[in-house]
Amino acid sequence: MLLSIVACITEIFLMYTGYIIHYLYLVDFSEALGLAIGPSFYLLVVSLTTGKLSWKNYLHLAFPVVYFFLQLPFLVLPEDAKYNAWIGSYHPGLEARLFDYDYDPRLFWVTDNCTEISLLSLFLYSTLGLTEIYKAFKRRNESFWHPVTGVLKFLRWEVFIIASAALGILIVKLFHDHDTGDHLFASYITVTIYLTSFRIISHSGFFTQAPLTENQKYKNSSVSGEHQRELLIKLNYLMTSKKPFLNSDFSLPELAHQLGTTIHTLSQTINEGLGKSFFEMVAEYRVKEAKHLLVDKPNIKVEEIAEQVGYNSKSSFNTAFKKLTGSTPSEYRLAKTKFVK
Repeated sequence: MLLSIVACITEIFLMYTGYIIHYLYLVDFSEALGLAIGPSFYLLVVSLTTGKLSWKNYLHLAFPVVYFFLQLPFLVLPEDAKYNAWIGSYHPGLEARLFDYDYDPRLFWVTDNCTEISLLSLFLYSTLGLTEIYKAFKRRNESFWHPVTGVLKFLRWEVFIIASAALGILIVKLFHDHDTGDHLFASYITVTIYLTSFRIISHSGFFTQAPLTENQKYKNSSVSGEHQRELLIKLNYLMTSKKPFLNSDFSLPELAHQLGTTIHTLSQTINEGLGKSFFEMVAEYRVKEAKHLLVDKPNIKVEEIAEQVGYNSKSSFNTAFKKLTGSTPSEYRLAKTKFVK
């Protein structure tokens, strides 16, 4: 999906800047890829809500492939014809190059109405994706406006982007003739990509890792032992009663805010008072919670338990669980179930 979006933005950039004159063979190269954005988004939603894709799901990409072959009569034209197509859409006042067309390059109705079909595809697959996401929220009994699960938060954001992009294209096309105005759409998509990147970075654990020089960092700290003991009591009460670690976006800054202290003080307290890093502490709480769920709810899949205790993927959950217990979640459940029987 991202590659298709980038291809469309790249072509728009080349067309509007005039750099396409050096790469005329790329004129309209992204049309089929543009038609793949909607189906790709839908497949993304299905894979994240159900955990798997069947071969039938990939049939949604059949039309973009068919469109590519229907577009071949145009794509194989020489550069003079591509130049005429470019100026016809973006610079109709320029003089066209002499070229004898042996056939109609837009022979098929579908390829002559790419914009309308692309809009229809985006609206259709936005609706299908939204329907799947609604079902996922309903299964998890979570509010669409206040989701708890990280995957559902991500999907809600993606629905907003794809739906607003489709609406943006429609508005642009209503006020611009001859297939112009694409720069407005490209600008909007670029902004959403930056916002998505910022959101991912802001929730990344990279910026809250304890440095290698942790001991030197705390060498001149003014945090007393008594203050650390009080903070550890508050920390233990919060983690066991409120269980904020169940949120996949749980972070050190968030925990410090809930405890009414600074990130530096909390990090030092966890490192020195518990002898572990923030991430090691969180993993222990999550695994401990998972142990209870694995035994108390034997019919719930391991993937669902991973989400319930704050992990976005089964693999990271398995890695943390095995590191702390010596066995995988499935092995632990099987052993405990046999023991109970």
